[in-house]
Amino acid sequence: VDLDIARQELKEFIPHVKNISDSSIKKMAGRDLMRFKEFKKQGMAVKFGRFTQKENKQIRKNVEEFLALTGIDSAEKLLFTSRYPEDKDTIHRLKTEHHFCEKISEGIPRPWRLIYYRARKMFDPNNYKGRYTREEKEQLKKYQALHGNDWKKISELMSRSNLSVAMKFSEIKSAINYGSWTKEETRKLMSAVKDVLSRKLRTENPSSLSSLEQSDTDLWIDREQLHQPLPWTEIETKVGSRYWRQCKQKWNSILTRKLTKGKQLYKGTRGLQTKITLIKRLYETKAEDASEVNWDELSNAFGDVPRNYLQSKFYRLKVSFVPFWKRKTFSEIIDYLYEKKLPELEENL
Repeated sequence: VDLDIARQELKEFIPHVKNISDSSIKKMAGRDLMRFKEFKKQGMAVKFGRFTQKENKQIRKNVEEFLALTGIDSAEKLLFTSRYPEDKDTIHRLKTEHHFCEKISEGIPRPWRLIYYRARKMFDPNNYKGRYTREEKEQLKKYQALHGNDWKKISELMSRSNLSVAMKFSEIKSAINYGSWTKEETRKLMSAVKDVLSRKLRTENPSSLSSLEQSDTDLWIDREQLHQPLPWTEIETKVGSRYWRQCKQKWNSILTRKLTKGKQLYKGTRGLQTKITLIKRLYETKAEDASEVNWDELSNAFGDVPRNYLQSKFYRLKVSFVPFWKRKTFSEIIDYLYEKKLPELEENL
């Protein structure tokens, strides 16, 4: 694989391709590039973000068909082969012979890796074991004391998924504070986020690091697109007094305030224009489900605002203006806003 050519061709489908490692580019050139070109011919764009119900059904169908084709007797064996060492060689051979990569990703315009991870989440029986018992929580504490944060090892010992044991331990170890955030807690949160982003920038784009390190707290928040995924369990540890979900929620509220810079996007004439633009852009997506909307891309039309800001504005629109909105599908809500409310807003403007 010529890496430069592969990276250039993939750029058409994946804008952030410059941040992807060479080894991943090689894999994507083999697994994804031809698929992406075929989807382009069909008028389908490559997607990211939350999987839709339709895509979940397609993954389930692809996995079931592959099992029928190969005679492998369970999705767990197919997707978690390391749990069955005695069958490992046979399963790997069948996967190669019957083109597992192509089969599992059939009909889904997403990178193969994301489809594979989604399938593992859907078919992992350890993901659906309900609440942790008191005994399991004590067991988890003991295993973590023995093995540290080796969640793969701990998940095998507890027959729970990696993510499940990591998140549960983060819950039970924290001295959780449920009151209002203090200034000191907020300072620790901002510092923790800045630390992890400095490390990320150092890895991905060293030239941009100097401006980050020289700036004060408010300015670096304004300059960076900080509503990207962050390692919340690590940030939780640095804050010390809050559970990771609280840290994430607080960070989102800080982003909305900082990135909008106090602009009253929903006031007066500007507010009307914002509602009009939001309805038009959502209608143009032709999305059947909210999870099909690229909220990050949509937010660019409104300036430097995070996705959750626009999502909250859309929620306010449908609750305020769409009768019986709970009984309507996402596309029906958009159609109603476009056909009934948009002309009224444009007249008012």
